[in-house]
Amino acid sequence: MKGKTQLKWLALAIVVPALCLMLAGTTRAAEKKEIIIGAPLSLTGMFAMTGLEQRWAYEQAFAEVNKKGGILIKETGKKMPLKLVVADDESEPAKVAAAMEKLIKMDKVDLMLSTMSGPLNVAGATVAEKYQKFYMMTTCWPFLWEPLKFKWSALFFFTADGGAEVPFKIWATLPEKDRPKKPALVMEDSLDGKGFGDGFKAHAKKYGYTFAVDEPWAIGAKDYSAQVLKMKAAKVDAMLLFGSPSDSVTLVRQMKENGLNLSYMHGWKGTWASEFYEALGKDANYIICDGFWSEDFPYPGVKELAKKYNEKYKKHSVSIGAFYANAQILFAAIERAGSYDSAKVRDQVFNGTFKGTVMGDLVFKSNGLALFESTASQWWDAKQMLIYPSMKGGWKLKMMPPWGQR
Repeated sequence: MKGKTQLKWLALAIVVPALCLMLAGTTRAAEKKEIIIGAPLSLTGMFAMTGLEQRWAYEQAFAEVNKKGGILIKETGKKMPLKLVVADDESEPAKVAAAMEKLIKMDKVDLMLSTMSGPLNVAGATVAEKYQKFYMMTTCWPFLWEPLKFKWSALFFFTADGGAEVPFKIWATLPEKDRPKKPALVMEDSLDGKGFGDGFKAHAKKYGYTFAVDEPWAIGAKDYSAQVLKMKAAKVDAMLLFGSPSDSVTLVRQMKENGLNLSYMHGWKGTWASEFYEALGKDANYIICDGFWSEDFPYPGVKELAKKYNEKYKKHSVSIGAFYANAQILFAAIERAGSYDSAKVRDQVFNGTFKGTVMGDLVFKSNGLALFESTASQWWDAKQMLIYPSMKGGWKLKMMPPWGQR
């Protein structure tokens, strides 16, 4: 009898503390009032122009969900509002890690939305991997992200190769007299620039073009006149460039100063920010920019999002849709999982299909990658007019006249 009594007390000594821990965990979950989502963003530095657009797009997505009371979490049995917490990564890969560490350790975020640009996002995904926090990404080249086989991040974007083919597809539709004869390739001296440059070179060969000038473009330089004069001497008539917004503005100004006249100019990364037009004014007219999104897309919520942005800032954007959709995907995955647990949310994205986003329908592969097609738009009086993919009744490409004839 004595032995049985001792066994009962021993069982209680084991079970009761365990139950207390379980109840404490349940109480903590019940007490949690919001889902905290962090984002390292380029609020200062060379990407600040677009980092501010990204923050605005995220804030709109959060506001839209919170207006409806938040997201239903089955684990808590109630709707929970969302809270966005941001940390400035200063547009530097080395600073992304510090921003991520702050968000995870100090702000106690549950999930993460990405910053922008390939190297910054790879740095962010590396930290997410370390702490096993799900990191929902866009604006990163798959060739930088895929080989690393991350398990705690997902990405939707277009490939550098696919984006690099767009100008050649456009040129193929032009009358013979308007097609470039001596194009130049001006690629930022970075991993992103090299990856894109390799794509341009491969497609040039495929479409029968040879670059009259092809050399790396220094990042953050104040004087590109030597490069501009070299292109002028080579009688370059078209340019494909990849670089930051500030560097792109500097280059265009020095092209005008030195009388470099082109008939076609197409930029990636640096020419699509609204601040690019604000800095150059009508000198930005005719220049083509890449993009991730267009106000002309026929998807749900596109017109409403564009109207909010246009009314607030009196300008247009070809990026906000991608960032807004990044949040849409994360929110839908939380709802499907019925949880804000990183592993459960991640598992909803991998192999998942997300219909009706402002980027259209996105289908993720087993490694967490979804692809869409890059756009091309032409600046015209502060508006970005979609030229690729072409739409019935849409804008027709205008060739660039010499600076003195505008």
